[in-house]
Amino acid sequence: MDHSLCALTPVTLAFVPHEAIRDLTTGYPGIAATLWRDTLVDGAIFREWMVGMGRRSAYQAVAHLFCEMYVKLEAVGLAENHRYRLPVMQVDIADALGLSNVHVNRVLRQLREENLLALRNGWLNISNWPELAKIGEFDPLYLHVDRLAA
Repeated sequence: MDHSLCALTPVTLAFVPHEAIRDLTTGYPGIAATLWRDTLVDGAIFREWMVGMGRRSAYQAVAHLFCEMYVKLEAVGLAENHRYRLPVMQVDIADALGLSNVHVNRVLRQLREENLLALRNGWLNISNWPELAKIGEFDPLYLHVDRLAA
């Protein structure tokens, strides 16, 4: 692969050989279709991020990131009522968005002062979903999830 991953929380990791995946998808076309759909969704997310990196301000980018994370986590039952666990530091958010830690700190302070969210003890509470989504120009359709945040 041309990239690496880093876990921010404890994980269980398994390596599946390519041959096993080929055998599985040959024998079970439904699994092949699901994996292909996942690839298409990954492509849509990539395109959204590329557009966002080029035209969103830091303020908009942080808002968009928090909205995207909420919708994804809600879809798998790890978020509800516009609240989710966010066990990352400001420097991690900065790295993900290509921003400086100082800039992220200022944006988070502004979002708190505008009563849009609260970030405490590793939990993010979104106080005003419609406004945060508007700021981040967030349209969840590119995520292709069944349950959409409202």
